[in-house]
Amino acid sequence: MHILRRVVVLLMFAGTAAAGSVPQRNAQGLLVDEAGHTLYRYDPDGASGASRCDGACAAAWPPYAIDRGIKASGDYSTTVRADGVRQWVYRGHPLYLFAGDDKPGDRDGDGVNGSWHVVSGSASTVPASKP
Repeated sequence: MHILRRVVVLLMFAGTAAAGSVPQRNAQGLLVDEAGHTLYRYDPDGASGASRCDGACAAAWPPYAIDRGIKASGDYSTTVRADGVRQWVYRGHPLYLFAGDDKPGDRDGDGVNGSWHVVSGSASTVPASKP
């Protein structure tokens, strides 16, 4: 049943970008969207601000898109993806959600393929470890 629910969630996110306001820090200091869903970074993106996650990758890891009318500042900037979506960037790292996270606070994407990491809202972009 759990696998079936994840497949349904992946299909719901397929081809979409979750738009949101400025990322927030949760009680553990991790970046989350306004609903409390964990945000991730992808190692192959590097710190250039450019996203390298598209197609099937973006279906499983929807880019955290910036809501219209919001301006990025400070540690936050945006990038325009190949699909035209404006994506949030934190200190040079594009931000993503994980379709496999069932509820706010889940961190099931942390460490996937050794390339996906939750994002610490602290002074460094070193990935936070799982509790």
